[in-house]
Amino acid sequence: MTALPRPQPVLPVTRTWPLHRAASCRALEQRAAAQLPPHTLMARAGEAVARLTLALAPHANTVELWCGPGNNGGDGFVAAARLRECGKDARIVLVGDPARSPDDARHAWQQAREAGVPVAQGLPERVSCDFAVDALLGLGVSRPLSGALATAVERLNGGDVPVLAVDLPTGLHSDTGVAQGAAVRAAHTLALLALKPGLFTAHGRDHAGRVWFDDLSVPATDGEIVLTGPDAAQALAAPRRHAQHKGSFGDVMVLGGAVGMVGAAALAGRAALAAGAGRVYLGLLAAVDSAWCDPQWPELMSRTLAQLVVPAHLAQATVVCGCGGGEAVREVLPTVLHHAQRLVLDADGLNTVAADPALQRALHARAARRLATVLTPHPLEAARLLQVPSVDVQADRLAAADRLAAATQCTVLLKGSGTVVASPQQQMSINPTGDARLATAGSGDVLAGWLGGLWAAHATGISSHAAARAAAWMHGAAVAQAPLAGPLLASRLVDALVAALDGLPASA
Repeated sequence: MTALPRPQPVLPVTRTWPLHRAASCRALEQRAAAQLPPHTLMARAGEAVARLTLALAPHANTVELWCGPGNNGGDGFVAAARLRECGKDARIVLVGDPARSPDDARHAWQQAREAGVPVAQGLPERVSCDFAVDALLGLGVSRPLSGALATAVERLNGGDVPVLAVDLPTGLHSDTGVAQGAAVRAAHTLALLALKPGLFTAHGRDHAGRVWFDDLSVPATDGEIVLTGPDAAQALAAPRRHAQHKGSFGDVMVLGGAVGMVGAAALAGRAALAAGAGRVYLGLLAAVDSAWCDPQWPELMSRTLAQLVVPAHLAQATVVCGCGGGEAVREVLPTVLHHAQRLVLDADGLNTVAADPALQRALHARAARRLATVLTPHPLEAARLLQVPSVDVQADRLAAADRLAAATQCTVLLKGSGTVVASPQQQMSINPTGDARLATAGSGDVLAGWLGGLWAAHATGISSHAAARAAAWMHGAAVAQAPLAGPLLASRLVDALVAALDGLPASA
């Protein structure tokens, strides 16, 4: 068999990748198959699975390929025959009837039988091999698994061996990343022909393990979505010119910090400074002395709300509003929504807008007046803005972010595993950096402030969409500066973000 290029690792990401929903994947597969001799595409897929298996488990003697009733199973049949040729004790665990499979899979089944690959009689009680391949189901999952497929998934998950999933872990939805009931937890996933968004958001990262990709020598096409690469952040890493001064990098106003939550505004302010804003003003909603100072960051300038929430000042600034805002944020929102040139709306700012139709209309009107806005909700805040249960947001994070961006005419940065950035008439993106070490109190305040600081420092050169993508990338990349165990406290996250920014190669 002609040698093909080896599968490429996708994570950690070193470039921007196109992502394709299931319908696009099927169309791509049909076009490629029509241009190639019969069974060629499946032969390439099976070869890719066999190649990666040999690379991941070179010393494994026995390999079980758990094969389902469709083309995913056909890929497994081809891989089994190829592994047999390479001297491995490859065995097929069959779930389904090959006689009822598509033509390519039936052909692959016949080849595997002719190659003498052993086939288990019935479903084994346990996985009994050195390495297992999940070739049960690919794109076809549309409802929770049941019967023999669900049992097979349970046994694969219960086996004490690494599992390589073919194209997608069985039970994981390709478009949403939702594990619909039973779903394979793979150590590795080899995506074939195109990368699927479900591998990178919702439950995808927990089920897919390390993601690899093989295009099967089919030319790449643009996807509906992209997996953000480091270029999103590198664009903001240009060195400062010698003659620039602090006024060159914009002003940020942080409006938040109600009683008991002053720390949230301080964290956002620190992050805005560290991201490069020329000046950062704190407008605290709590009744504190206007001369209040953050002793660790004395560069932050505290002002009264009366000094900051002035139309002329708002029209020149990047405003970060809502961090620790509580109920008190309501008093500043009408003026902020009407006048802020660039607005990052977070936390209680979002919750207050969600509960007030007049504020919702003011938010929507900003785009028509050429005022730019980024919303930074977590799933519950997004659900409040969309007036749906939070489970609906998590059931399809991409669709929820898209709906919210369309409804508000704003850029939406939907936080969570695989943060989604969506803007009207822009290509959606999923952010691949970060992990649950960021799941700490105040982490979102740091993200909002960092986004505001980046945006202010580069206000003439980047859109709200570009600023949101860059901020999400850097926020996630900061975990590489943290210990592998334990949470990354928000008070330490700012320093980690600076280290991540310093580690980026400067753009030309």
